[in-house]
Amino acid sequence: PRSTLFPYTTLFRSVRVNPIQCTAHGVCAELLPEWVELDEWGYPVVDGQPLPAQLVDHARRAAAACPTLAIVLTSD
Repeated sequence: PRSTLFPYTTLFRSVRVNPIQCTAHGVCAELLPEWVELDEWGYPVVDGQPLPAQLVDHARRAAAACPTLAIVLTSD
């Protein structure tokens, strides 16, 4: 099963944005629109709530695609 092959996918609990690294490309909002909104300047806004299990793969893609690596998946 997938959970045996990739057990780390269940460890991620929230999405965070490093405001110092972010330069408002908006890729995260395109790849994870269910969880990331953009403010009036184009910077991502996330509420820090626990990430639903069905969005973990999408969140991983968004974090990997971020040009400045400002999207961070955390386990806390």
